Amino acid sequence: MIAMKTSRFFPAFVGLVILSALALAARDAQPARPDSKLRVLLVTGGHGFEREPLLDLFKSFDDVTFQHVEHATNAHAFLQNGAPKDYDVLMLYDMWQNIDEAAKPDFVMLVTGGKGVVVLHHAIADYNEWDAYAGLLGARYYLRTKTINGVEKARSQWKHDVTFTVKIADPPHPVTRGLKDFDIRDETYKGFDVANDVKPLLTTDEPLSNSVIGWAKENGKSRWVYLQLGHDHFAYENPNYRKLVHQAIRWTAHAK
Repeated sequence: MIAMKTSRFFPAFVGLVILSALALAARDAQPARPDSKLRVLLVTGGHGFEREPLLDLFKSFDDVTFQHVEHATNAHAFLQNGAPKDYDVLMLYDMWQNIDEAAKPDFVMLVTGGKGVVVLHHAIADYNEWDAYAGLLGARYYLRTKTINGVEKARSQWKHDVTFTVKIADPPHPVTRGLKDFDIRDETYKGFDVANDVKPLLTTDEPLSNSVIGWAKENGKSRWVYLQLGHDHFAYENPNYRKLVHQAIRWTAHAK
C-alpha cells in the first residue's frame, strides 16, 4: 500500500470534476423542494450505467433534492456564475479523464472549502493521470501499468456480479451508523492503492476485492466519502447501500 501525501495535491484537483460537470445542460432534475432539503449535484459521464435505477436511488431520499448533469466540454461558465453555491454535495459517478488546466484552481477552492464530496464506484478512476485526484480521494486506481516511486504497479482488476460480504469497519461513524455487516451483489475492484490518511468505513474478505472498500477523508474544510459499491441496480436497490449513500450525503453536507 502506497501512502499519499494529500496536502501537496490540494491546489490541483478540486476544480476538475465539478468544473467538468457543472457547466453542462441540466438533466433529470427533481421537482423543486424546500430550501431545507440537501442539494446534490450528481455528475455522470465516461462510463455506462443503469440510468433510471440510479436516479430512483436519489429520488428515494425524502430530505434530498438533486440535479443530474453529464460531462461536456465547457464547464467554466457555470462556476463563474456562482452555480456551485446552489449545491451542498458533489456526487461523482463519472469516469472522466480530460482536465481543463484553467478550471483547476476554482475547483480546488470549491471542494476543499466546505463543499461535501461523495465519490461512488468507478469514479475512483477519474483523471487517472492526475496525481491531485489520487491525493484528494485518498486512492489510486490503475487503468494501465504505471510506475510509482520506482515501483511498477499492475493494472487494477475488476469483476462483475460477485456476491460478497461487506463488513462495517467503524459502526459509530455517521456514514455507517445503524448498519451491520451485509451481503451485496456488485462489481469488485482489486489492485488499487489506498492512502494511510483515510478513515476506513467498509472492508471485505472477498479475494476478488481490495480489503478496504469505503472510507471517509477530510480535505481542508470539505468532507469526502468514497464507496466502492454501486455498479448497477443490484447495489442501488440494496437497502444497506441506500442507507450508506444517504448517510454519506448527510455527513459530507455537515447535516445533523
